[in-house]
Amino acid sequence: MKNIYIIRHCEAEGQSPEAQLTDRGHEQALELSEFFSNVKIDRIISSPYKRAIDSIRPLAKRFNIDVEINKNLIERILSTKNLPDWFEKLRNTFDDIELRFEGGESSREAMKRIVEVVEEAFSRNNNNTVIVTHGNLMSLLLMYFNKDYGFDDWKILSNPDAFLLKHESNKVTFQRIWK
Repeated sequence: MKNIYIIRHCEAEGQSPEAQLTDRGHEQALELSEFFSNVKIDRIISSPYKRAIDSIRPLAKRFNIDVEINKNLIERILSTKNLPDWFEKLRNTFDDIELRFEGGESSREAMKRIVEVVEEAFSRNNNNTVIVTHGNLMSLLLMYFNKDYGFDDWKILSNPDAFLLKHESNKVTFQRIWK
C-alpha cells in the first residue's frame, strides 16, 4: 500500500508566491513536523511558493529529506483580472469544472496538474510521500477522487490541513487526518 499525505500550507501573510508565513504559521509548521514524526516519510514534493516550502521545512529537516519543487503544485489561478465577486466565481468553477475566467484556469485544468503529480508519486517505489500545495488545488484533487467533494468542503479547510490518500487494489481513497 502506498500513502500520499496532501498538505495545505500553514497560515500566511498573503496570496503572492513570495508571501511569508505568519508567526502562527511558523508555529504550525513545527506542529506539522511533530504530527508526522512517527511516519517514515520517503519523499517530499512542494509548490514553489514560499509559504508551502516554509510549511514543510521543519519536517524535511527532521527526516533529512530534500524538498522537491514542482511548479504543477502552485495555487490555481482563478483569473488575472481583479474579481470583486471572486468567491461566487470560485463556487461556480466547482459546479462547472470547464468554466474559465480571463487569464485563469478551469477547475479541470488545475485538477489535471495536481493529479499528474499524485499519479507520478504513486508510480514510484516510495511508501510515504508528502505533497505540499494550496487549498483550492487540494480540493480539486480530492474532488477528482470523490465527485461529492466540492466548494463547501473547500470552505472548511484549515491552514494547515492534511489528508491521507491511500492507493490499494487500483483504487485511491482519502481521509482527513489533521486535527
